Amino acid sequence: MNKKEKIPFILDELDRLYPEAECALHYSKPYELLIATRLSAQCTDARVNMVTPALFEKYPSLEAFAAADFEELCATIHSCGFFRAKAKSIIEMSRDILERFNGRVPDNIEDLTSLSGIGRKTANLICGDIYGKPAIIADTHCIRLSNRLGLASSDHPEMVERQLKASIPPERQTKFCHNLVHHGRAVCNARKPDCANCTLAPACVYYKKQKSSPAKKAHP
Repeated sequence: MNKKEKIPFILDELDRLYPEAECALHYSKPYELLIATRLSAQCTDARVNMVTPALFEKYPSLEAFAAADFEELCATIHSCGFFRAKAKSIIEMSRDILERFNGRVPDNIEDLTSLSGIGRKTANLICGDIYGKPAIIADTHCIRLSNRLGLASSDHPEMVERQLKASIPPERQTKFCHNLVHHGRAVCNARKPDCANCTLAPACVYYKKQKSSPAKKAHP
């Protein structure tokens, strides 16, 4: 199966497997997704989702976050790890959105990445999930699976983003990335991918290598 054939196959199969796949973080407002994603750095989505209900109740607006007491915010998000850096970013980004963007979360990569603590992965998530724009969210699942499938050839997030943007149809990019998260957790995990039960195997470069070298360890 060549690349031209495998991309539609992979996209369609992932959509079949995970028709309801979406961002795992819980939010009701654009800035809440921005903050939740900042909290998710070096932290699980499950833990973030445990913290954010009380967080968003305590700080119900961007104005409330912008005026937050630093130590109190640190205490509220403590269990997410790296809480001091995250609290600093949350206060600074809230002030920036209010002062520079009239209270509206930006809708483009350049402006989003100008906010404190926001990198391209988060910026793409906001562009894709909030504004419906083409977006490649190059998180660990996306990078790992794209390389195993032969759709990317780098461990660098920005390079993977560029490679996938060049080959994945724009209208399917965001859903594709959410699908990869689900597949990465359910089947193609980092240490021991379940290749025997993976329906993407016919298009997978990693599977073909393992099949031809059965004595090889399961690590990529």
